[in-house]
Amino acid sequence: MIIKGYKYNTEAEAIAARKQCADHYGLPVSPEDVTQYWVDYEEASLNSPVFWYIVYDNSIDFLGTPTDFEVVEE
Repeated sequence: MIIKGYKYNTEAEAIAARKQCADHYGLPVSPEDVTQYWVDYEEASLNSPVFWYIVYDNSIDFLGTPTDFEVVEE
């Protein structure tokens, strides 16, 4: 499947991008909030090498220019 989004070589990079989005939107408002993050990342575990990614949405344009990449699915 071809995904448009942001690709990261390490999980730590994906976590940092997720935090950047949450901080941008002021999330979470409190620890009890249902919404803790604005976006979440996925692991492309069947790809070689494995990578992590966030699917593009226009609300996260501040992460930079998204790219197209392939994610292997079962």
